[in-house]
Amino acid sequence: MSEVLPVILLGGSGYVAGELLRLIAQHPRLTLAGAVSNSHHGKPIVSAFGHLATAYPTEQFISMQQAIDGLAKSPHWIVLSAAPHGASANLIDQLLNTAEHIGLQMTVVDASADFRYSSATRFAEVYGQKHSAPGRLASFSCAVPEHLSDLKTPHAAQPGCFATAILLAVVPLLSLELAQPEFFVSAITGSTGAGRTPRDTTHHPMRQNNLFAYQPLRHRHHPEICELTEAYTGQDIMLHFVPQSGPFARGIHATVFAQCAGGVAESEAVDAFKKFYADSSFVHISSSPPRLKDIVGTNNAMLSVSTDENSIAVCCVLDNLVKGAAGGAIQWVNRLAGWPDSEGLLIAPAGWV
Repeated sequence: MSEVLPVILLGGSGYVAGELLRLIAQHPRLTLAGAVSNSHHGKPIVSAFGHLATAYPTEQFISMQQAIDGLAKSPHWIVLSAAPHGASANLIDQLLNTAEHIGLQMTVVDASADFRYSSATRFAEVYGQKHSAPGRLASFSCAVPEHLSDLKTPHAAQPGCFATAILLAVVPLLSLELAQPEFFVSAITGSTGAGRTPRDTTHHPMRQNNLFAYQPLRHRHHPEICELTEAYTGQDIMLHFVPQSGPFARGIHATVFAQCAGGVAESEAVDAFKKFYADSSFVHISSSPPRLKDIVGTNNAMLSVSTDENSIAVCCVLDNLVKGAAGGAIQWVNRLAGWPDSEGLLIAPAGWV
């Protein structure tokens, strides 16, 4: 496929949407047809994202109806959703219904949680609300792109940012038989992971020079991590996950501990991880514990592996807004369109951010 495809972006004014807009602007085969935002409808995109003024100097946010009315302009559409959990599925369903009615091809990637579970019942248990488009669940697959090469559905869902960081460590530990299926995780996230609306836990005076845990052992990504690990490895795991809020804007640093499954030298474990991710453009195994500054703003994830006589520890860093959300979603677009995973995503880190 060589043509440039138009993109409809849902939930267009949040942080993940801002990153999707940035990535669309630099992608050689994607062009923005419209960014849907109820709260910013009719306003310039730069009113929400001043840093994108050169990429979108005149474009305005559009309504959902405008997006639907414009579908007849192209035979093939990409839909990227950064809409809130619980709202995304209904918006996607409206667009798919219209595309099916008028005979258009539409490829959807959802960055919300609405299609991360295959069961509407499970979604309701975790998020405390009914799924708004349960009939669409079977047409979506959810996984870290590196963990699912044979996609059997027409649409995809990107796992959560914490889930992505932890799965990048846990899945190879199990698949390579390096660890027992019980994992202890401490992971620190930047304030952008909580969204754009200021709250006590995200407001800068509360985050600056501060570090605190939240929802220990009961974070909503916990069941998602367990289910996606089982889907890839066929094994149930025990997960003990403590998320923490860090005094920085973007990035996740996750440390995953487990008991070794058998005697394995650290060099052997490192080599096994390198081989596991040998075909990935974005997952890199570091010889020393990775640092956030080396990956912020990129779709890269960096991991290190350490062992002693009984334990194995994997440190993983990634940008929560890129590899953990928007970048992972663009990876899925590339995969679904038949393009290389790296198309439009090879971004050099800025450094010293």
